[in-house]
Amino acid sequence: MSEYKIPYGKGHLNLHLPSWVNPVVIIPKVIAGAPDPLAAIQYALHNPVGEVDLDIFSNVHSVAIAINDSTRPVPNYLLLPPLLRYLESFGIHEDAIQFYIATGTHPLLPIDEYSSVMPEDILRDYKVACHKCDDPEGLSYLGCTSRGTPVWINKGYAEADLRIVVGMIEPHQFQGFSGGVKGAAIGLAGRDTINNNHAMMNEVGAQLGRYDDNPARQDVEEIGRIIGVHFALNVILNGNREIVRVMAGDPWQVMAKGIPLSREICQVSMKQDFDLVIASPGGHPKDINLYQAQKALAHAGLITRKGGTIILAAACPEGTGSRAYEAFMDSVNSHREVFDRFRDQGFQVGEHKALQIARDACRVQILLVTDMPPELVRRLLLTPVIDLDSATSMALHEFPEDGRAAILPRASSTIPYWSDS
Repeated sequence: MSEYKIPYGKGHLNLHLPSWVNPVVIIPKVIAGAPDPLAAIQYALHNPVGEVDLDIFSNVHSVAIAINDSTRPVPNYLLLPPLLRYLESFGIHEDAIQFYIATGTHPLLPIDEYSSVMPEDILRDYKVACHKCDDPEGLSYLGCTSRGTPVWINKGYAEADLRIVVGMIEPHQFQGFSGGVKGAAIGLAGRDTINNNHAMMNEVGAQLGRYDDNPARQDVEEIGRIIGVHFALNVILNGNREIVRVMAGDPWQVMAKGIPLSREICQVSMKQDFDLVIASPGGHPKDINLYQAQKALAHAGLITRKGGTIILAAACPEGTGSRAYEAFMDSVNSHREVFDRFRDQGFQVGEHKALQIARDACRVQILLVTDMPPELVRRLLLTPVIDLDSATSMALHEFPEDGRAAILPRASSTIPYWSDS
């Protein structure tokens, strides 16, 4: 019997497999963190990439900074203090700066949880607001993208003299990669904007790890240009969530510099698919709720043969993370019915999580090891299993004699791709 540790919430689960299973463990490239992260941040800030008009920094009365919510492991406790000192070097005082927590359509972050995304001293000394995508009075209409997306953006952010976004570059299941202007273009957008953009997940090219010709991601880039995002501060993290690289400057050049490194770390060459894939999103916060954990399922599905099994280990202490998704699932009785409903009623963000899960659930068996109540998991048309050992016992009962198994301990950060070499 072989034992493996699988990330789960803020800890891990022990996985036991018979030695004859001999799974392939698929992980991103092991790469060391920066020896001095603060020095790397300061260097990036003072050596911005691309054409950044630094005169803007010297002539502003208001600065808006978009930061991710608690569903992203962005190390703001390291990034924000040097950024604020950098702004101060231009004579920008704290009373001119406003932080915006970029929730997109995610649930609002309660005020008493703001400290989960930024340091306490910054919370004390600076203005902080949580974005509300459904508040019409808090949104400004800025026009329309060439792909037809109406651009509704947080009014305070849109009207600031200097607009900054802080985040991380990592794989994204249909945007290709996160990072750059996305934290503002989606995170601070109105629901109509997000809905129109995310509907592009059904288009050719809206794929994991694809950027230049990805319609959903290029729509995001155009939204960012319409907003006029001036400056991005982005990091790339390794498997231990240590800072590997810091990029600052023109948001589009930040992406150009960061994506090749993210690919180098996250892409793993595949020559075969698998009958059984045991996957974890990578632990907290990537499994904070099923809305986020589904990304690991999608990545695992890329390498699971039709008729195979995926065991997803995701704590999901916040449940599904979407009331709209739950309400939608209350109205359907099968994954096939999910496709019918979307065909008849059109795309709706939130509910789209049902569509993403159904795509895999119609191909493979999904066993979910989670802290969510079993009755809720069944309502979602998924199979709850009490622990990993029980799940593997169920899966191995159907395992073919010459079957192949894989473990993806950080599935949300892994880009499997097919290679003949």
